Amino acid sequence: MRLKALKFHDDIYKLDSKYRFGLVDIARTGTGYLSEFSVKESKDMVIEPYDLEGAVRGDIVLAKRVFKKGGRPKAKVIEVLKKEFDTTVAYTKMVGNQVLGFNIKTDIPVTLAASQKALKELSIGTVFKIDNYTDIIVEVLGVLDDPKVDEKISLAIYNKKEFFSEIAELEAKSYGDSVDKSMYPDRVDLTNLAFCTIDPPTAKDFDDAIYFDMKERALYVAIADVSTYVTEMGQIDKEAKERGFSIYFPHKSIPMLPRSLSENICSLKPEVDRLAFVYKMTLDEKNVKVVKEEMIEAVIHSKRRYTYDQIDLFLAGDFSEKDAVDDVILEYLLPLNKLLGKFRTKRLANGCEFRSSDFSMTLDENQNLIDIKEEHETPSHAFIEDAMLLANKAAAHAFEKGIFRIHDQPSLERIEEMMDDLAIIGVYAEMNENIYETIRALQRAADEKDMRTEVDKLIIRAQKQAVYSHENLGHFGLGFEQYTHFTSPIRRYSDLIVHRLLRAIKNHDKKLQEYLLKSIEIVASRVSILERESAKVAWDYADRKYARWAKEHEGELLSAVVVETDRTPIAKVEEGIMNGARIFLIDNDTELFEHVRVEILEAHITTGKIIGTIREREVKDV
Repeated sequence: MRLKALKFHDDIYKLDSKYRFGLVDIARTGTGYLSEFSVKESKDMVIEPYDLEGAVRGDIVLAKRVFKKGGRPKAKVIEVLKKEFDTTVAYTKMVGNQVLGFNIKTDIPVTLAASQKALKELSIGTVFKIDNYTDIIVEVLGVLDDPKVDEKISLAIYNKKEFFSEIAELEAKSYGDSVDKSMYPDRVDLTNLAFCTIDPPTAKDFDDAIYFDMKERALYVAIADVSTYVTEMGQIDKEAKERGFSIYFPHKSIPMLPRSLSENICSLKPEVDRLAFVYKMTLDEKNVKVVKEEMIEAVIHSKRRYTYDQIDLFLAGDFSEKDAVDDVILEYLLPLNKLLGKFRTKRLANGCEFRSSDFSMTLDENQNLIDIKEEHETPSHAFIEDAMLLANKAAAHAFEKGIFRIHDQPSLERIEEMMDDLAIIGVYAEMNENIYETIRALQRAADEKDMRTEVDKLIIRAQKQAVYSHENLGHFGLGFEQYTHFTSPIRRYSDLIVHRLLRAIKNHDKKLQEYLLKSIEIVASRVSILERESAKVAWDYADRKYARWAKEHEGELLSAVVVETDRTPIAKVEEGIMNGARIFLIDNDTELFEHVRVEILEAHITTGKIIGTIREREVKDV
């Protein structure tokens, strides 16, 4: 009322036409965009950085329109009504003779409820959390000069906690270290089956194990039974729901569940009994179709733990590490690989396949970046992925309402826009009514120019993001009509909810089903948000490690490829310890996928941004 934004008319309050309620988004450049809360669709309004008034991405604000001739509609934030996060991460720096606080992500000044005397007692570059409602410093995280502060910054930006409450830890430890199968007479005893796990060499939590019965033509996918230990409304459940997902840094993980659960009693470790949900999928005589899906509450006993590297050797016919080979398991692994290959071929006839890679960092004892490794999907990764896809599909078939993993098909406008961009660089394809065929045509054209990986990334960006939903809308990328996430309850809260729902359905517990489904729409939406946040934490951390290295190597030239030309051009490094790093270019004359040599001009440890300029360009054949 004091702002006169609301007007009282005909016994109701109405928002003055000059004002807007909306959600703030902020681009990499620092420019804000207001997504209006309105029944009618409207174009986002631009908010200049100096008009944000401390608002950050995700805040709900009251804004006032700024009327100017021509151009895109603009607005100015009048008041932040609801913060997305309760705290902001900031750091100190000296400006003139004063110590001021700056938002660590945007480098915009923040208000601090602290005296200059108190601030000057802190080291310059001190990093802390501020209460967004009182401006009080609530926690000091460290100093910018210390690389170990990076993980604290990345977690704090998205309000993620590393440690669990004492109550949750005690609850988790109360389950002990072992499973006595005689205590579970209602469960199916599958401890005689030769299950095995296949994971990265550094893995500590084992969600899944597999076994294939060749005589029965039955694939068993066993998943850790987390729901027996994490009950609704308990303290562990409360904290797991807040986290939503485990977060993985190069040197450590921030688990969704206390480690005494995630790395112990729930984990399907070798040579111990464990509780599991098992999907038994029986195949037809030709081994190309699942004809029966059965969910079993079981006790299993994994016989062997394998790494991806070991399985890759076996699949390639290399059995030199004989002591690592279990003949019983090996007997079914190789036939199962061929069988799953058939399912993959069948799936890709109605879905998408993209070439992608990831980067794993190696840090020293002080958490400085010392090495980078580009990782590609190998046959063992595809082997396990295909087994898990079948189990996830089977779980999705068990319910009509629950949590589904959905992926809507891209709009024709986005596809046409992407095709126009690719045509500029000589990658042509005809538009087909079948979007899958259009994508495959683009990929064939990209293969001819040896640009498949780059083009695949552009195609992925043109698509909508996969999310969780209470409604089944299908999964475009996989080509599945019905799909969910069932196979990772140790690290994904969505899977834990699916396990609870499956148990309720199996036990004909209508009351529990109604309870779980009552708020399923809200839960699905919240889990989708938490998934994006968890990914952003890991990306933010990686950016900070790259920026620290770049700070020490300003002036050096790096080989890179231009991956974005809109607004601020971005090049991605393709060599050495900076492989995978993004460099924001000051150049305007860039071409998509142009190979260049970029000079590091400056690096900002605070924002994690590296600024550079093109010094050399690849000479093209005429």
